[in-house]
Amino acid sequence: MDHLFAKFATVISHATGSPITFIICVAAVLLWAISGPFFGFSETWQLVINTGTTIITFLMVFLIQNTQNRDSAALQTKLDEIIRSSDAKDQFMGIETMTDSELEALHEKCEKEARRSQMMLEKTHAERRTRKSRKN
Repeated sequence: MDHLFAKFATVISHATGSPITFIICVAAVLLWAISGPFFGFSETWQLVINTGTTIITFLMVFLIQNTQNRDSAALQTKLDEIIRSSDAKDQFMGIETMTDSELEALHEKCEKEARRSQMMLEKTHAERRTRKSRKN
């Protein structure tokens, strides 16, 4: 059942994100708007578009969320594999399960290390410039 729904959600998500689907939706709204005078802009006429768009939006939220959840899980798995197979720190594997405060602390630690690396790089460049100017 999961595989069938995942496949269905992916197909529908891709189809609804296509230009032709957008054009069909714009045409449907235009057709509805043009038909207003024929129905006297009645409450039923308004209810048709309101009900239709509400139902479609309600269902699409779940399909798109399912697709995004799978894409996110796949991306996290790929990133974890890159981290695992490289010289990167293993502490970054699975960080998507951390709390907001844990992520913020890790982010601050990374920023601190980045500033330290930048300072070291600037120091190295300054030393190279000094050595170069001494040679000349």
